[in-house]
Amino acid sequence: MKVVSVAGYHHTGKTTVVVNLIKELRRRGYTVSSIKDIHSEKFSMEKIGSNSWKHWEASQNVVIARGLTETYQVWHQQLSLQQMLSKLNTDWVVVEGMRSEPLPRIICAENKQQLDELVDGTVLAISGKYANDHVFHDDLHVFKADKDIQELTDLVERKVFEVLPLPKQECCGECGFSCREMVENILQGKMQRSDCKVDNNVAIKVEIGDEQLDLVPYVQNTFKDIIEAYLQNLKGYKKGKKIKIEINN
Repeated sequence: MKVVSVAGYHHTGKTTVVVNLIKELRRRGYTVSSIKDIHSEKFSMEKIGSNSWKHWEASQNVVIARGLTETYQVWHQQLSLQQMLSKLNTDWVVVEGMRSEPLPRIICAENKQQLDELVDGTVLAISGKYANDHVFHDDLHVFKADKDIQELTDLVERKVFEVLPLPKQECCGECGFSCREMVENILQGKMQRSDCKVDNNVAIKVEIGDEQLDLVPYVQNTFKDIIEAYLQNLKGYKKGKKIKIEINN
């Protein structure tokens, strides 16, 4: 799954870029989902006192509300980007917002001052209102959300890579960089996506049901050492051979 963020200040054209980018990716044959990050404390898909709200109040767990034309799965908590992506099965995800997440991003802005604040090594292009009067910002190309959407999508296709596993930073750093620094290095051609050590060179894989858990290298190696320490005392153990353990509950 490839994930790109469209970020910037309010009322700078983010949603227009997101919508046009989704349409163009779909025109090219991809399946596309989107995530809209909403900062308003008043936002809720739920209504206090509704029947579905009463379900949650009783269960304190996820509630699915199904209507004739829509179905909502409601969590009464904020999910992490990693948790949200795990619920999606799609070629591309276009995220509106989430500037702090380690994703390649398109920045929408109204003026140079905003860009000076927002642009860093994770940015691959500029769009939004700034594109009305500009073609470049430093060495970044500026794209109009409507007229230049094919060129912008070409760039996104070329530069954006499979999303990183997004572990908690204090649990990783095995590659020597933060995930955000890795995104910058990949975009600049200094590293490759395969340099991530969380989902490459996997020492041990754990699946619960049909869902694979993302284990950082430290946890993988710890599990592997513990399992091998137990099994090496058993007859039939052969060092270096693949070990498969399945627990059926």
